[in-house]
Amino acid sequence: MEDSVSKETLRSLPAVDEILREEAIKEAVETYPRTLVVRAVRNILDRTRKAILSGEIGPDPQYFDRSNLVGKIHEEIERLASFTLQRVINATGIIVHTNLGRSLLAQDVLERLQLIGSGYSNLEYDLQAGSRGSRYVHAEAILCEITGSEGALVVNNNAGAVVLVLNTLAQGREVVVSRGQLVEIGGSFRIPDIMARSGALLREVGCTNRTHLYDYEAAIGPDTALLLKAHTSNYQIIGFTAEVSLKDLAALGKKHGVLVMEDLGSGCFVDFTRFGLSGEPTVQDTVRSGVDVITFSCDKLLGGPQAGIILGSNELMAQLRQNPLTRALRVDKLTLAALEATLRLYRDEDAAIKAIPTLRMIATELGTLEEQAHDLLERLRNSMAAHIKGEVMDGSSMVGGGALPVQALPTKVVALSSEKISATRLEAHFRGYEVPIIGRVEQELFLLDMRTLQPGDVEVIVAAATQLAT
Repeated sequence: MEDSVSKETLRSLPAVDEILREEAIKEAVETYPRTLVVRAVRNILDRTRKAILSGEIGPDPQYFDRSNLVGKIHEEIERLASFTLQRVINATGIIVHTNLGRSLLAQDVLERLQLIGSGYSNLEYDLQAGSRGSRYVHAEAILCEITGSEGALVVNNNAGAVVLVLNTLAQGREVVVSRGQLVEIGGSFRIPDIMARSGALLREVGCTNRTHLYDYEAAIGPDTALLLKAHTSNYQIIGFTAEVSLKDLAALGKKHGVLVMEDLGSGCFVDFTRFGLSGEPTVQDTVRSGVDVITFSCDKLLGGPQAGIILGSNELMAQLRQNPLTRALRVDKLTLAALEATLRLYRDEDAAIKAIPTLRMIATELGTLEEQAHDLLERLRNSMAAHIKGEVMDGSSMVGGGALPVQALPTKVVALSSEKISATRLEAHFRGYEVPIIGRVEQELFLLDMRTLQPGDVEVIVAAATQLAT
């Protein structure tokens, strides 16, 4: 009996051509590509058939009402026509939020992207010689100027930088690493795994919590290609610990004629101790230590586009450029344009802190955040339903992006709550707004962290709050 009911229900579904003759769907074809409209119709009909066969829906006349079906198709058209990558508002307090796109680009950088992206450029053309040139010259000089390195090379990200260095300098040979630095970062990217893929051979030394200079020296042999130090930027080992300084490791490498590499991970050009944060080495200090090769990211503490930087001697950079992997890992004109524009800002550190959003958010003083929080709360109280309560509270922001994992920045948050709506529902409402607002839920409060809000975000938050159910 149920089977016959299902068949009868399926037969009641209109055909695709029949739906396309509906006046409302004809109007949609005038606005959207016909292929997209047809796809939306088929998607809704296919889902409905599956729901009928699974018993999820029965012969409900209201469900199969033509206007109801057309309404669902219109919703599907809107969904298919929407961009999947869209702007969101970061109210989490995590400055370099990997899930939300990491670092924001400075206004000067965006203007440079518009200029380079909208026209032709000398990406691989030497204007003086009138012949083919190299794309890498566009960032190399400014990198060397700021860091003090002799040579530099840009690839698509820091993982790519590490792979390229290991494959070029240590394929089939040993790389000595402290057991306490066998790092895993997001996406299950592990130093041992990437070393194996690069063709290098891992040689572990020391213990998880303590590694000494003599551990490295004892491991050096005829097959040793590199001594690798990986900065543990996304975790810390505390207590009874010991690790070898980069300066001492560099001296050991020179003593034995072995190259020394430092994977900084989230590299930075600014000393963050002035903002109450410590433990993040600067790229400039790392170069001065005498290490042979340095790798780090551009879209974390540097505040630029996604890219990986390799620093070292001109001789080593030449070897890296000759590796076929370099072409597979190369960056495009937009990345180079954004990177060069970001790096130029660092010629004046104070100006960089004001212009680069990542640095500006780290440097924002607590008093400023408190003023902004009270302003937002006042505007929300004038817009929200009476049952929504708000208050300004103390909170903690994080740098994020795998940097400074145990250090927090004091912040101010606007905390929303309601006797009628749970904090989870509040979070879902703001996240579901036309410009999604991403906050966090703690102790039945929906929190909006002021540190990561950008100019114009407050207006969007207030608009979203006015749509909360009464």
